[in-house]
Amino acid sequence: MTAPVTDAELDAARMLLARMGITPADLLDVRPAAPTFAEYIPVVRDRVVSAATLKTYNTHWRRLEREWGARRIDEPSVADVTEIRDAARRDAKQDRNARDGRGAAESMVSALRFVYKHAENDGLIRPGDNPARRVPKPRRVASTRRGLPLEQIAEITRVAATTGNDPDLDTLLLRLHIETACRRGGALALRPEDLDPDQCLIFLREKGKTSRWQPISPTLMTHLVHHAHTRNAVQGEQLLRYRSGKPITRRRYDGLWTRIGLELPWVEKQQITTHWLRHTTATWVERNLGFAVARAYAGHAESKSDGSTVIYTRAGLEEVALALATITGEAHPLAATE
Repeated sequence: MTAPVTDAELDAARMLLARMGITPADLLDVRPAAPTFAEYIPVVRDRVVSAATLKTYNTHWRRLEREWGARRIDEPSVADVTEIRDAARRDAKQDRNARDGRGAAESMVSALRFVYKHAENDGLIRPGDNPARRVPKPRRVASTRRGLPLEQIAEITRVAATTGNDPDLDTLLLRLHIETACRRGGALALRPEDLDPDQCLIFLREKGKTSRWQPISPTLMTHLVHHAHTRNAVQGEQLLRYRSGKPITRRRYDGLWTRIGLELPWVEKQQITTHWLRHTTATWVERNLGFAVARAYAGHAESKSDGSTVIYTRAGLEEVALALATITGEAHPLAATE
């Protein structure tokens, strides 16, 4: 006769099952049949709330729909995920700034983990059956981007001001990025109501749903207000526009740097883009005014790994304004003084 199970043994069994990610329902095998990738990826795609996330993952989701469309999501093994990760790396577009396809491989793993995380939440697979959890992302390598010397910034600005069909727009873009170290997405998201002319501030909304007030020079503020007025930018809509009044897109940046590269071969050879301007400004601020001010100036988010000291030594808006005034040589209403 089997001895009755004690409470201690039941507690130990429950603890073991919890650590393994197994529920009583899993033991009864009452989970619904897993859908195919062709059936489930559209469901996940509809849940994405960020356009940037969709842009990053959708290329890889379309590949999964083509190659694994008829497979159930609980079928692929760790080896299968590793194989499709490596295939994405081999097929990645190669250019001068390429990293041997590491970015494509990393995005493929992230895209799969996104799908499987939703499948876990929907009760379609157990956490222990998630193959994407056990496939590592490629190790990242250092970027070739760097800060540019003043002479090269001047050359870039000269070409933008003397070529193209809209030099006023192009020089405004360059000055905006040089002064604020903002990303392209932050510039494209600007609206007329994001300008505070009295305090010379603009409200930036960038990746990761981060936002901040960023100081700009009185000269740049004057040009942004004039741009909004003359190009019919209305409240609630995009600020930066063509002469026709149509909002600009990322393609304006692409065309600008292509044109600059035709005039300045070193720009084309090194594949210099707007993000290099961010590196330039942030590097100068760090070298001259310290890490805390550079971090605030660039709008970098804090992470748990940074420790508590970063929170206590966070630079304020007045210090960022002082850094800007130092860069531009123009007084700023919020600049901290000794």
